[in-house]
Order: sequence, then structure tokens, then C-alpha cells
Amino acid sequence: MAFSPQTLQAAVDAAHAACASVSGGANASYIPYLAKVPSSLFGIAVVTADGKIYKAGDIDYGFAIESISKVFTLALVTELIGPEAVRAKIGVSPTGLPFNSVMALELHDGKPLSPLVNAGAIATASLVPGDSADACWAKILETQSRFAGRPIELSDEVNTSEQTTNFHNRAIGWLLYSAGACYCDPMRAVDVYTRQCSTLVTTVDLATMGATLAAGGTNPVTGKRVIAAANVPHILAEMTMEGLYTGSGAWAYEVGLPGKSGVGGGILAVAPGKVAIAAFSPPLDPAGNSARAQKAVAAVAKGLGLNLYAG
Repeated sequence: MAFSPQTLQAAVDAAHAACASVSGGANASYIPYLAKVPSSLFGIAVVTADGKIYKAGDIDYGFAIESISKVFTLALVTELIGPEAVRAKIGVSPTGLPFNSVMALELHDGKPLSPLVNAGAIATASLVPGDSADACWAKILETQSRFAGRPIELSDEVNTSEQTTNFHNRAIGWLLYSAGACYCDPMRAVDVYTRQCSTLVTTVDLATMGATLAAGGTNPVTGKRVIAAANVPHILAEMTMEGLYTGSGAWAYEVGLPGKSGVGGGILAVAPGKVAIAAFSPPLDPAGNSARAQKAVAAVAKGLGLNLYAG
């Protein structure tokens, strides 16, 4: 199915207009930086598998990538150790519990089950090789930049805000380590994981990162291969199962696309071989997913008929 430029821009514009008045939700308050981001910000972008960009709203605002970063560190580690090793060491199943759940670890003997919840993401970060936290972090930052097609930067303000409040994740790190599911010093893993969540991306950056998956691992804007095509289906499957946390089932039921959210207000969805859709709006629903951005991405997907389960 090929879409004309007019069709794509019309879908973006219609979703932005329809969802601009969506209310409800609240900024994440447990991370001080996120609490003060203007809640009125709202942007949508679509990037096609051949690198065309369509956008509306506040698409140049740099927001914290937060948990959407888990997708790209997963991509890096999958490249390094292979999908079967990821499956064995971390898992490939939804937890059915909140993204920061300790109970999920306790119920499964310390195995995190999914690389897209906090425990699994910390375990994933622990598998990035390097002699120091800085060396591991450099690999993750390079990966984010290659997916985005431009240099992505760490926000010192976001990172400080998170590093000084991440006590819950530190506890998760030690629980993983005690169960043999953290593969380096747990505090180093938590440090690196926190940094990966503290980079700033725009809505267009996020859509480009998703379009790299839609294009089978090649960044459609730069033309450079980022990950092997064979690894993309595994990443999209993880996004389908746990990408929107306890809202993942409803998202698959209603939208029918692999997705990923972050508490910074971003939502990403990927239609393999076609497009990626990204939206940004800070107020979150109780599951930690942007209330307005969810509706916007869903509206674009519906307008373009992208539901994978619709035949």
C-alpha cells in the first residue's frame, strides 16, 4: 500500500486538529524535570520507510526520550548477543504488572521477563560491553544517534533529575543482581540505564527512529544500516507485548501496531514496511502513557488503515 504525500499530510493534520483539545492525565511528577514541562505541548510526525517526513504541531521541541530508549538499547544488545540470548537472559513475555514492578521480579524468581519494563531494561543495559559506565553509555548514545540520523545528546538537567531520584530502580538493580539476572555491577547498570532515558529527542527524531525499524533496520533518511533486518521482527514483537505497559493489550486491540511509550510524553508506533508515527504530549494516563499522544497516533493509524490485524 503506497500513500500519496497529500494523504499522509492530511492524516497528520486531521489527527492534530482532532486531538488538540483532548484533556486528561498529568505530567509525571516523580521526576522533577518532567513535572515542569508545559502540558500544552503537542506534536505529531510521520516518517515513511523511504524517508519522507510529515509533521504538525510542536515538532521541534526536545523532550526526554525516557522508556522509549529501551527499544534502541534492546536493538543494540540484540545485535551484540543475538535474539536467542536476549530471550534466555531477559525474556520475551509481558509481565501484566506496572513498568516498575518489583512484584513481577519476585513472582518469576528474579527474571525480568521483558526488556521493555524497568527491570528488563536495567538487565539489558548490563549486557552492553565496556570497561566503564562511560564506555557502555557511549555505545548506547551512538545507537540512538544512528537510529535518529543525527547526533542525540544527553540532557544534564534530565539526567541529574533522574539520578537523584532513582532509588526504586537501584533496588530493582540489586534484586536482579541477587538473582543472577544483572550482568555487571548493578549500580553501573542503573546509572547507564538512567542516562539512556535522559536524552532529548524531537517528535521527528522519534518518528525517524521508528521508521528505521519500519524500513527493516536501515535509516531511511541517512540510508545507513543500523541493525540487521533479521533482528527487527523480534524488537517489534517485544513492542507489541509490552510497549505500552499495562495498556499494551488495549493498544494492540484498538490500534494494531507495535508501539512504545515514555513518561516524557512520547508515543511511537511502527507499521512494518510502511511508516512510523510519533506523537508527543506530556500529560500521562494512569499506566504512564501520554493521554493525548495515544489518541493522536491511533487517529493517524486509523486514517491510513494501518492495523496489522485488519488483513
